[in-house]
Amino acid sequence: MGARHSGREAAVQMLFQMEASGASADDAIELFWRNFGADADPESRAFAEDAVRGVGATKEELDKLIADASTHWRIGRMARVDRNVLRLGVWELAYRPEVPRAVVLDEAVELAKAYGTEESSAFVNGVLNRTAETLGRDGTSAEGGVVNHDGTSAEGGVVNHDGTSAEGGVVNREATSAESGGAGSKDKEQV
Repeated sequence: MGARHSGREAAVQMLFQMEASGASADDAIELFWRNFGADADPESRAFAEDAVRGVGATKEELDKLIADASTHWRIGRMARVDRNVLRLGVWELAYRPEVPRAVVLDEAVELAKAYGTEESSAFVNGVLNRTAETLGRDGTSAEGGVVNHDGTSAEGGVVNHDGTSAEGGVVNREATSAESGGAGSKDKEQV
């Protein structure tokens, strides 16, 4: 199991604790590591702490994106595990453009399978897919270039978090090139 996967597992558990107890992000982090962090990998720990603080600071924005993407489900009616897996996944989609969309979705689905109900993984996958489309996270640039895992296009241009390239080009919401009339490159990210 990789450091980021372990970090995501820890983050979901801390987010669950925050919601269940009303603890702050810093309190949940301290309590979690005190009880479960003896063997924590430093990279896993850093990722989890960054994610928990990030989700805590942007929870209202994340919940709005989740609500907009979930059909016939209010945030408060979702299972607590699903809600927190979604918050983590949406936070990564919105604030960690260097993490490929496919990785975010795959990791969230695995967390939902491990900690949620039988239906959780399909629900989480659907909501995150719609959110990724809303955020323009499809892996191709408007010129049809493939976005590399390091946040650059295959042509060397940087793709910004706001859906634009550093050169001012817009990143598509579909997995095709805007210039080629929709017949461009498909998402070529590899997990």
